[in-house]
Amino acid sequence: MKILVCVKQVCEPETAFSFEASRPWLRQPATVRYQMNSFDEYALEGALLLKEGLPGVGLDALSVGPARAATVLQRAQGMGADRAIHILSQDEPEALALATWIAAWARAQDYHLILCGAMSQDAMQGLVGPMLAELLGLPLATSVVKLELRPGQAAIYVERELEGGWRDCLELPLPAVLTIQSGINRPRYPSLSNLLRAKQTKPHTLEATALPAAPARLELVAVDPPQRTRAGRRLEGDIQDKARQLAAILRERALL
Repeated sequence: MKILVCVKQVCEPETAFSFEASRPWLRQPATVRYQMNSFDEYALEGALLLKEGLPGVGLDALSVGPARAATVLQRAQGMGADRAIHILSQDEPEALALATWIAAWARAQDYHLILCGAMSQDAMQGLVGPMLAELLGLPLATSVVKLELRPGQAAIYVERELEGGWRDCLELPLPAVLTIQSGINRPRYPSLSNLLRAKQTKPHTLEATALPAAPARLELVAVDPPQRTRAGRRLEGDIQDKARQLAAILRERALL
């Protein structure tokens, strides 16, 4: 059985960005630090648990990004991935381009299961997994909070998180694509021996320019900080008057 996990390198959440009037994007500080997208860590841990419970499972980790993205692949191998695939891209592509490149690689690899994080911490879109499933023509389940392989039936049982505490229970035939929600497990720390081994081996690298290109569907026009609209109101009078005014305000805003 072969499993592919897609991992993304993102900035640490505490990173302070600034806005540039000369170009419609954010400016990163020179000392920015990067990490693996936390949702992808849950996906990787889920794949590792499946690998430990079923002999003969091969686990690949794939990342799209510039040369620095190789560090998240080293971490993935440090956690237990068998092989690393790096699609080298200097630009920040839109979701469809990402999905098209990943599909071009995965289509010839005969993966039984592809796992992605439910979304990325930076874009917060959750588009790559569903687009990848559509491009490959595979069944899809999103926001998965539980998964169990059923190898004798060539299927996987999953539970999806719904609003109000409800869960959607599905059984999908393999191969399939799943996007993994946070909290499904507790991602492990990389082992020192695996990290040392990963640093001594280079990932399998593909140039994004050599892969099929998706037509551009989005145009970024501008990025602006939100305008502050907070305003305060001072209540006058004695305690009873202030209480009556506050109650009236709360009723007017349907809070009482």
